[in-house]
Amino acid sequence: MSDLSQEEWAEQLENDDNAFILDVRTPEEVEEGYIPGATNIDIYLGQEFLDEVEKLDKSKNFYVYCRSGNRSGQACAIMNSIGIENAYNLEGGFMEWEGEVVE
Repeated sequence: MSDLSQEEWAEQLENDDNAFILDVRTPEEVEEGYIPGATNIDIYLGQEFLDEVEKLDKSKNFYVYCRSGNRSGQACAIMNSIGIENAYNLEGGFMEWEGEVVE
């Protein structure tokens, strides 16, 4: 797992043709806005979260975020444990995101 600063995360994402943006927040949080192109899988779903993540293409580079960077860090660790090596956590999460947002 890699923790990336807002700048590093955005720059790396922009230059990545194999990127998958994963939002691990609750549906209520997503309603407040999200990063364009993100897929939402709520980490609080527990086993269902794991089941959904298992279905993802493990060859992708995953850019993971939550509200503050805490849950997305946990999500990256879970993803690493099932063989997804390229998971990048957004430090500071959506609260500190200054890039484009869909509302």
